Order: sequence, then C-alpha cells, then structure tokens
Amino acid sequence: MSKNVTEKIINNHLVEGEMISGREIGIKIDQTLTQDATGTMVCLEFETLDMPSVQTETSVSYVDHNTLQVGFENADDHLFLKSFAKKYGLYYSAPGNGICHQVHLQRFAIPGKSLLGSDSHTPTCGAMGMLAIGTGGLNVALALAGNPFYLTMPEVVNIELHGSLNTGVAAKDIILEVLRQLDVKGGMGKVIEYSGPGLANLSIPERSTITNMGAELGATTSIFPSDQITYDFMKGQERENDWRELKADDNAQYEQKIIINLEELEPMVAKPHSPGNVVKAKDLESIKVDQVYIGSCTNSSYSDLAKAAAILEGNLVHPDVSLVVSPGSRQVLQMLERDGILNKFVTAGARILECTCGPCVGVGQAPPSGGITLRTSNRNFKGRSGTADAKIYLSSPETAAFTALNGHITAAEQMAELNEIKEPENYIVDDRMIIPPADKEENFEIRRGPNIKALPLKDKLPDSLKENVLLKVGDNITTDDIMPAGAKILALRSNIEAISQFVFNGIDSDFAKKALASNGGVIIGGENYGQGSSREHAAIAPMYLGVKAVIAKSFSRIHYNNLINFGILPLHFKDSSLFNKIEQDDIIKFENLRQSVKEGLVIAKNLTKDFKFECKLTLSKRNLEAILAGGLLKSIKNKLKNNN
Repeated sequence: MSKNVTEKIINNHLVEGEMISGREIGIKIDQTLTQDATGTMVCLEFETLDMPSVQTETSVSYVDHNTLQVGFENADDHLFLKSFAKKYGLYYSAPGNGICHQVHLQRFAIPGKSLLGSDSHTPTCGAMGMLAIGTGGLNVALALAGNPFYLTMPEVVNIELHGSLNTGVAAKDIILEVLRQLDVKGGMGKVIEYSGPGLANLSIPERSTITNMGAELGATTSIFPSDQITYDFMKGQERENDWRELKADDNAQYEQKIIINLEELEPMVAKPHSPGNVVKAKDLESIKVDQVYIGSCTNSSYSDLAKAAAILEGNLVHPDVSLVVSPGSRQVLQMLERDGILNKFVTAGARILECTCGPCVGVGQAPPSGGITLRTSNRNFKGRSGTADAKIYLSSPETAAFTALNGHITAAEQMAELNEIKEPENYIVDDRMIIPPADKEENFEIRRGPNIKALPLKDKLPDSLKENVLLKVGDNITTDDIMPAGAKILALRSNIEAISQFVFNGIDSDFAKKALASNGGVIIGGENYGQGSSREHAAIAPMYLGVKAVIAKSFSRIHYNNLINFGILPLHFKDSSLFNKIEQDDIIKFENLRQSVKEGLVIAKNLTKDFKFECKLTLSKRNLEAILAGGLLKSIKNKLKNNN
C-alpha cells in the first residue's frame, strides 16, 4: 500500500494501535531534546521513575533559554542539568553553544528517526525528514525511560510547492502564507507534509523555518522528504553517513492538498497579536518601529543573517530603531565572524546578542512602553516581548533588515546580491561545547541549588466537586497567558510553588491569591485553549493552585495532554453556546464524577444560575487511568505498586 513520508516513519516506529486517523497510537522514540526552561522539570520527573540511565538512542539537554544570570537560579539550574546529563547518559549542550532546534538540526537530526522534545518548536527537525514532535516534559521523561509516546493518529495534509521564490521573498513568507490560509487552528490533529518541484529550491535552513513555524498552525508536526539537498547539508556537517533517502510513494494519499506557487508570493508580515494575522508587508509601510530583532530558532541560520547583513552593508540603522541580532548557534557565529559578516552588523549599528532564545521569550531586549517591534521569531502574543503593551510584528530577515534602515515596516526589495548568498557547502564543525555522555558508570553527584524543589503531585479525582469559577477567558488563550515567560519568571521553572504566583498574571494579577484562598476552582475557556508552547508549567502551576478542571470549547493538543498528565479535567462544552451563560465567580457542581468521566459525559450544574450543562471528555484507557489517579505519574506509580 502506498504511503506518504509521515506514514512511513510512523509505521516503522509503531508499537501500539493502528494507523487510522483519530485512533490513539504509541510510537517508539529514538531521540529526545530538552531545554533548560523545561528540562529541569523533565529531570525531576525522570528521577521519580528510578531508572539507571536513559533508554533512547540519543538524548540532548540544551541550555538556551535561561542564560541571563542576574541571580543564582539559572546558574544553579545549568549545573543541575549538566550533572544530570553526565549521570544518566545525555549529551549536554552548554550555554553559548546555541538554540536547541538549530544545534539539533546541525549535529543530531537523522532522516527517518523519531524525535520528541519538551519544546513546541521541536518540529524544526522535520526539515530533515524526521518525525519531530513537541510535547510536555513528562512525556519526554517517559520516553527517556524507554516508554512509547502516545498520540492521536494525525491526518496528513500535503502542501505542494511549485516554482522558486523571487528575490526579497523568503521561506518565512511561505509559512506566513500557510498561516494566512489555515490560521492558528488549521493544523490541529494534522501533520503538514511538504512536496513538489519547489523543494529543489529550498535549503535545509529554509525548510526548517517552515517546519519551525508549523507549530503556530497547531499541527502535530511538519515534515519534508529527505533528498539530495538533505544529503548535501549533512555532508557539509560531516554527517553524510547518517543520511537516507525518504520520500512519499507515487500514489500516496493525503486528507487534503494545498498548492502554493512560490513565484506568486510577496513579503508578508504577521500583525499583533497572532501569527495567523498575516497581511502583505507593503500594506503596513506606514507602521513606524522602535526595535528590530533578527534571530530566534526560526530565522538565525548563516544565510538568513548573511542576507540581512548584505542589506545593511554600507548603511546605518535608522536613528529611531534599535537593531539586535542573535545567531542561532555557535557554529553560525563562528562562520559569520570568519567571513566578515559579523562586522557588517556592527558597522551598521546592530547590537550582537549571544546564541540563545533571548528576546523571543522575553529574556532581554524588551521594547519600550507602547513600543512596536518587528521580529523574525515565531510568536507575537501580547506581552511575550517582556513589555505588556508593546506590539510585535513578525517577518523575514530581509524585510526586517530593510525595516531597520527605513524606520518603518518595509517590504524587502529586489536585490541581485541576495541571489548570490547561499548556505555554505561546508560548515565549521566544533562540538567541544557538546559534552557527551560518560563512557562508564560512575557515581556522579547531582548538583541541586536551593531553587530546585520537588515535583508536586495531585490527589486522585474525587467523586464530587463544588468549585468556584476562578476565571473566564476567550478564544486562543495561550500558554504565555496562563504561565508567562520572561527573565524573572523563567528563572523559577524549577520551583512550582514560587512560579505559581504568576499564573494568569497578565489577565488577573490576583488570580493566584484568589485560587489559594478558595482552595482552587475551575476555569472557563473558549476555542483553542492553551495554544502556543509546550510548557507544562501552564498545567502544573494551576494544579498546584488547586485548579480542578478547565471547561472550554476546544483545546490545543499539547496543553490538553499536559492537563491530563497533571490531573486537571479538560472538559469540552457539548453545547458551546452555554459558554455565554457562565460567569466568573459562578459555583459549578459535579456529582458522580468518577463514573461520569469513565463514560465520557460529565453533567455539571451551575448552582449560581440554576442550570445544568453537559461536558464531553474523550480519553484513551491510559489517559482515563491518569485522570482518575490524579495525573500520569500517580497512575504509573500505582501500577508499579500493584505489580510489586
């Protein structure tokens, strides 16, 4: 039977279930990645499983988020992660070596393999023909222990690319066009698989820009075939022995097909406050900007930055604009310095940042009050920049560079010089800042700073609940809304008690105080509740505050699973119109709850307004056991106890 690329990889990794859309399947995980903002929790979760070492082929612990060291917390976390990696058999990518997605693409990604990461932009490595999926940290901890990863068998959507991009139009404009067509919910339950003759004109870094921002579609992942371009990239990285060809069969079937003619695309920009709010750049040229940021895991490759530098060369950044640039990896930084490109940025007035996530997650370079910032990153949620009332626009590096010169959003122009800039045939390969696993077992001491606290667990689901509606929110609430990022808050990722004080801080600054005072409650949400990052803290911290359930019109994939993992009921309105009848501070009562959850239909009563409403709950056997036990770790511990 003919298969597409996605089906071929899943079929080779399938350990449970059938490849039927909508059914739960379990797949073997070959590789994992974690980063420091989510990785400390993964380590703490893995330790509860009492395993002597990781069971994957390759696992890498990256430090790329929390590198701003204004207190002891981040430095302590780095030592914890480093010693954990040494003890349990992970590679450790040190601070300064680069952003996890860029380094993994360069040094570890292998076509046909499966990759699970505790970061929502893990699908970046789909550019290399990997099945690369972002998820919550607990799922990664279980994969480290050799357990399958469970997911709903996705539908596969084919995007067929034709032609080649015009000068000044970039890979970022391709994914922005896809977002314009599908919006931020268009990929839910789907894998986006790219094909067509246009692939021959896209390098691996260009493909990675597209797969990276596929996360903004809500997709399970995005993937390209592995072809000659993949081989050339891997050869340049001195890893050609890991290459294998991987392409869809001639008669492969897809749930949907979208055709994009690359020659018809123009420079695009996503307006605040959604990556799906996409228009043509030329329609925004009256928008003056205060800051331009070129970098992040989306657009920080050698060719991305070389093209931006070519535009800036011989010019000075507009006096009203602050331009900041961050290479995606140490490899890229070394090559920019070698080839004189770094000097072009400095001469033009750019400020050079370290090879980290930085401004993308609100760590440094926050724009001014009410400011406007144009960024090459992937998300423009309100407050994500570190300034609550700032507006974030998203664009390609080319459009960003022209904007930095002119002081207002400017569509990238036709420049013949840009056509000459390609990815190098050979890269500087220097892995000295990637510390490999120890060769032999030794007794290593795990370094634990005072900010690293034990993981809190929840009690089993009771048979009845009577809860206050703590908060009611609308559509597309993000994990940034639930659990904000930024330097101050990210430093507390290892301390759930401390970080819980910031839950919903941007929406209701008193939320944590009210939740603790009322012994928790429920949250009411609209469509696509929990979109955005993989941060399981957006489930753990509300659980710590006593949140028992979220009742929403629909949920994003990763956050839905995170809620289950930590024992919070993710309930769907059976009749979404009843959303309008429930208000904050209403009292909701659930009875015969455990049996209702087993049956998948929960009856809730609004005691304040005296009406009943039905909530749906679709759970696999494994997820049902987790919810009833009070979370996935509790469920696993119960099984181990019973087996003994």
